Amino acid sequence: MSKTLPIALCLMLAMGAPLHAFSAEVSPKVSIQQIRNATIKVTYGGQVFLVDPMLARKGTYPGFAGTYRSHLRNPLVELPESVESVLRGVDAVLISHTHLDHWDDAAQKEIPKSLPMFVQDNADAALLRKQGFKDVRILGTGTVFNGVRISKAGARHGSEEMYAIPEVGKLLGATMGFVFQQAGLKTVYVAGDTVWEAEVRETLKTFKPDVVVLNTGDARIDGFNTGIIMGKEDTLRVHQMSPNARIVAVHMDAVNHMSVSRYDLQDYVIEKGIESSVVIPQDGEVIDF
Repeated sequence: MSKTLPIALCLMLAMGAPLHAFSAEVSPKVSIQQIRNATIKVTYGGQVFLVDPMLARKGTYPGFAGTYRSHLRNPLVELPESVESVLRGVDAVLISHTHLDHWDDAAQKEIPKSLPMFVQDNADAALLRKQGFKDVRILGTGTVFNGVRISKAGARHGSEEMYAIPEVGKLLGATMGFVFQQAGLKTVYVAGDTVWEAEVRETLKTFKPDVVVLNTGDARIDGFNTGIIMGKEDTLRVHQMSPNARIVAVHMDAVNHMSVSRYDLQDYVIEKGIESSVVIPQDGEVIDF
């Protein structure tokens, strides 16, 4: 997104046009670009945020042990554009948690060490500082970055039953979502890797987001009959609780343990009659709001 004034706008200024005459033309846009997997770029309030970067080439890593289709290598598909293009214009990076499919070796190597990096807690902050990043910040309930308010949102990366088993709970770990706010702009909630649980419902109730980004691939680990992130039915649940919100569904078709594809979700939202409220972007696609 250009941070300079359009030529037509400058001409209006030179001719003495009042500010209100072109205020609509320069109002910051809100857009979300699906990069791949859970990696997205959020353009908001004149800032560009890169969320959960996984930047490796197709097939770089072995499948996640103990998960669905672990024989497949990750990522399953290539990035839709070069890493340089993905990083172009980025003002800050937000990392919901440091699992490989949200923060991988390629991202650690390619992202400039001086970029502001937002993480969920002291443990993740210490990890990124050890990896050489110079400006690591812990996200709070209302962190302000260049005029954009970003709030940490609660999330749980699996069922209570899973977290009751110490070794599984440790594997799943802590994670978070984010809420972007600025006066005059639509509120955007990025739920992150979470199941449908109380803190998600509280975030929807409290912030009343206009846009909700959901990780809907219904990732599965061995030995459990429920997923560790949202799936088809959760998309309907979010719509029912926030019927006026546009849902952007991501985190599908790119890593081995996803059990719901874009095609599966598209069929489901059509069956439920909510297709006008759910956007399922292809890799590289930009959605404006």
